[in-house]
Amino acid sequence: MQHSIDKTAFGAFGKPMADAVQTCVHCGFCLSACPTYREVGQEPDTPRGRIVLMKQVLEGTLAAADAQPHIDRCLGCLACEPACPSGVSYRDLVSPFRALHDGAAHRSVGERLRRWLAASTVPFPGRFRLAARAGAVAKKFSFLTPPPLRPMLDLVPDTLPRAIALPAVSSAFGARRARVALLAGCAQQVLDPDINVATIELLTSQGVEVVVPQAQGCCGGLSWHTGDLGAAQAFARRNLDAFPADVDAIVTNAAGCGSTLHEYPLVLAGTPDEARARELAARAVDVSVFLLRLGLRQTPPARGSILRVAYQDACHLANAQGVRAEPRDLLRAIPGVELCELPDAHLCCGSAGSYNIDQPEIAASLGERKARAAMATGADVIATGNIGCLTQLKVHLARLGSHLRVRHTVQVLHDAYLDR
Repeated sequence: MQHSIDKTAFGAFGKPMADAVQTCVHCGFCLSACPTYREVGQEPDTPRGRIVLMKQVLEGTLAAADAQPHIDRCLGCLACEPACPSGVSYRDLVSPFRALHDGAAHRSVGERLRRWLAASTVPFPGRFRLAARAGAVAKKFSFLTPPPLRPMLDLVPDTLPRAIALPAVSSAFGARRARVALLAGCAQQVLDPDINVATIELLTSQGVEVVVPQAQGCCGGLSWHTGDLGAAQAFARRNLDAFPADVDAIVTNAAGCGSTLHEYPLVLAGTPDEARARELAARAVDVSVFLLRLGLRQTPPARGSILRVAYQDACHLANAQGVRAEPRDLLRAIPGVELCELPDAHLCCGSAGSYNIDQPEIAASLGERKARAAMATGADVIATGNIGCLTQLKVHLARLGSHLRVRHTVQVLHDAYLDR
């Protein structure tokens, strides 16, 4: 008996999900690009296999709970999209599927506790800072920590940088060339607030006025990618209200956050806010893209020695936003910088939002693989464009005894243009 997806049964998500399913020809080109297939080696843990499972659930021939373990193991890295010759928009399927069927998932008490803790703390910098401080203390008594919570403690740094309050407006130096609003992020404000400071100082030095909307909140990415549609929509609406219309761009410096802003039209599909979501998404741009389009107006002074920089592609920058050349071009333009590439650069580092909390074994294996790849470059510093990648690399490099520095791309640029 031939089955088909009833597009009307899934609201505004029905058509994009059905289109993604129907576009897939099951050729298998996605398999070599999929990090979880590399780790698990099972067909249901490939993009092709997951599409088949999701299709069966949507058609009503398979229970959602039976597909859930394989869908949970998907990183959402979207490496399958550039590898796909048919142009399957996997992002239009996996996140809406999770949003529609997460309630049917069967998870252990430990898994539910980890998810609740992450959702209750990470999107809120104040809470997250308190939780991270408590976690740093708890690490000293890790033998007392329940096993389900240990993956979270493993990622907590021993010390946190001091909190930095960002000014509501930072004036441009010299003639003003542009005016932008900055998405400050959540985890980034706690784990490495200097990234936002470096971003603002670099932009203002190039004649850009930077507005930091004080009413902004989490982008909603963690909620969206774990199936909590209500929370994702609430976060999105808050930012729709917070970001002003009279700016040239909404600049992001975290790949996951930028990708989520671009997905707002899907998050809010079928709601009265969909049009506003499309308008905001059209103005969202990664800081590397904005800087390259703007054109840096001075050349940094020459270095006294060669600095080898290995650029690590953040998945939600390279795959979700198609931003690959811009960060590399900016880094290459620094005199004395020698840019090098990581082996297997297309493979995810295993961070992927809360993935290293939800799927700690797979995430740890991918993290170690990425750290070893970084060490193999012989670079002096690793540059990347996402706080999750930065954290994951630092943790696994430290475990391997490496002192290789990991910096955000804007921090490397800031060092070159402003710190000499």
